Amino acid sequence: MDFKKEIAQKISLLTDMELEKVLDLIETPPQKNMGDYAFPCFQLAKVMRKAPNMIAAELAAKVQPDNVVEKAEPAGGYLNFFINKGEYIKEIIYEVLAQGEQFGSSDMGKDKNVVVEFSSPNIAKPFHVGHLYTTVIGNAIEKIYKHLGYNTIKMNHLGDWGTQFGKLISAYKRWGDEAVIEKDPINELLKIYVKFHEEAEKDPALEDEARNYFKKLEDSDPEAVALWQKFRDLSLKEFMELYKKLNISFDSFAGESFYSDKMGEVVEILKEKNLLKDSNGAKIVDLEQFNIPPCMILKSDGATIYATRDLATALYRKRTYDFYKNVYVVGGTQSLHFQQIFSTLGLMGFEWHKDCIHVSTSLVKFADKKLSTRKGDVIFAKDVVNEAIHKTLEVIDIKNANLENKEEVAKMVGIGALLYAFLKNSRDKDVIFTWEDTLSFEGESGPYVQYTYVRGKSILRRAGQVAETADYSFLQSDDEFQLVKLLGGFKDALKEAADRYEPFVVTRHITEIAKAYNKIYNSHPILNAEANVKNARLHLTKAVCTVIYTGLKLVGIETPESM
Repeated sequence: MDFKKEIAQKISLLTDMELEKVLDLIETPPQKNMGDYAFPCFQLAKVMRKAPNMIAAELAAKVQPDNVVEKAEPAGGYLNFFINKGEYIKEIIYEVLAQGEQFGSSDMGKDKNVVVEFSSPNIAKPFHVGHLYTTVIGNAIEKIYKHLGYNTIKMNHLGDWGTQFGKLISAYKRWGDEAVIEKDPINELLKIYVKFHEEAEKDPALEDEARNYFKKLEDSDPEAVALWQKFRDLSLKEFMELYKKLNISFDSFAGESFYSDKMGEVVEILKEKNLLKDSNGAKIVDLEQFNIPPCMILKSDGATIYATRDLATALYRKRTYDFYKNVYVVGGTQSLHFQQIFSTLGLMGFEWHKDCIHVSTSLVKFADKKLSTRKGDVIFAKDVVNEAIHKTLEVIDIKNANLENKEEVAKMVGIGALLYAFLKNSRDKDVIFTWEDTLSFEGESGPYVQYTYVRGKSILRRAGQVAETADYSFLQSDDEFQLVKLLGGFKDALKEAADRYEPFVVTRHITEIAKAYNKIYNSHPILNAEANVKNARLHLTKAVCTVIYTGLKLVGIETPESM
């Protein structure tokens, strides 16, 4: 039973307001003593020609107690509902235990395709923590949408095309050492890439040489293509090792190069629509009407840029997947670029450009240091991941040295801690990273939530066989009711996270569940309680473990059974 919907139906019948509108208006009161749901009566004032507080009082008098509502009270211009606690507890726990890991799932996305582009590292450059951040956010968004019934397509749009490859070919031919690069490809390719920029500052002619090499690559010159393929293969091999460690997979690795033969059509459409304009020899689309700079399509030498490829990419995805949404999880520094792309698609006559969404991310900061591949000042993602596992193993060796499979547990907890640090706040806030906060077993952290799950599973193991049924009327404390309300609110948290493209809504919600359960653990006996109470609390414990496990899984975090 959906208690919020049931209450909305009561209001709809009493006011003749559409059910969907009522559902949109229903709020959660700021204080629990004000009830469980609140309906603002202000929009009814014009229709009923009465003050909102009078309307609330009249409606409250018409609400009769039943298996959904215990009572309704007016509070100013609001109508506050107190739900039937016993019925609510029974319904939610039963639903969680019956559905298991599918709790919170939905068919709202049935027959709707959602393309989620995330990670998208650059070939021949290190996978830095900035890419790790977008990888983690995108992975969580995709999983949440999938849980809500959408058909998701995970895209890794590799940065494997562009002038930078002309620079890298030039650098490789000048300073590349085959044996050294084979041994440590990413580091060595980065070194010669950085060296190119250092030398180009002294000799600008190198930039022309790089542009010529990229033009050769676009023209399918055998040597240029062979070197590009080598750089791509070496890079993907290293990237895949990291994805495997993070337990992340993709449906497609079609990067920028995949669309290199699909850009001609984009240029032709722009010509047909009379959208292409000359600008110092280059071809642009004027976007002045949107108050944003023009979108460059072709450089003065006729070479394409990544904007051209992104237009071709969007067109290909719409034709191939007929997407309901086309989501780009990319750093906020690219916001203007996506405004230009989406605006240009609109001018081209594609109404579906409104279904293209840029989910921007902020910066990851280590000791106030920004990341820059060009100058070689970069923090490798694999180093951060390995350090997280190493530091967690050190903690386990101190606290629980005899733990079985401690290396595997350290991997789950260490990586989980790292992912949680990226996911616990809104995307518009910079991640200020410290190991102390990340690996803490207290407060809002991955280890804290994982440990709560482990604590619950330990209680269930110690209890032995848990009865299949329980009398939930023995869960009478306010602490237990508030915990069950959080379990019931998990479904709304998932929908909100999807609507806002904000996984932190889920992490924050399961953190609150963990806190509420630990409060009960510390204040109310479970294994030593009277038989009926014990049985009911064991069922509640099982429900808590189920929701925490599901919530962590939906943001890409694995959960150990012991730690």
